[in-house]
Amino acid sequence: MPAVIIEVRRQYTADQELAIMNAVHAALVHAFEIPAEDRNVRLVVHDPERFMCAPELAHPEYRTIISIDCFAGRSLTAKRRLYRAIVEGLEPLGIPRDHVSTILYEIALENWGVGGGHAASDVDLGFTVNV
Repeated sequence: MPAVIIEVRRQYTADQELAIMNAVHAALVHAFEIPAEDRNVRLVVHDPERFMCAPELAHPEYRTIISIDCFAGRSLTAKRRLYRAIVEGLEPLGIPRDHVSTILYEIALENWGVGGGHAASDVDLGFTVNV
């Protein structure tokens, strides 16, 4: 049930945007073992003048920041697997590996409301968080 925001600083076609979102989602399914149908991915396109980045980037127009809110409890191995899978999924789309940053925000289950007003700690999520 991670909630993802992908921020980019260039315009993509609708098909490219979908491919970017699918690549990040596939990485979450692979690394965190969430159900494939559990999708909560948003893509935000910024004008370049509103998204500053390091001047030494070879292709600053491809700078990509991925913020993921997720339940706490994943292992360091799973997190490393996620970071790797994200850059591997985005690279074929022309986004250089070193232009991608992934930031995880881990949230305790009791601090996330789901299923019509229940704490996530009180419901069967349908997947394990401890991977």
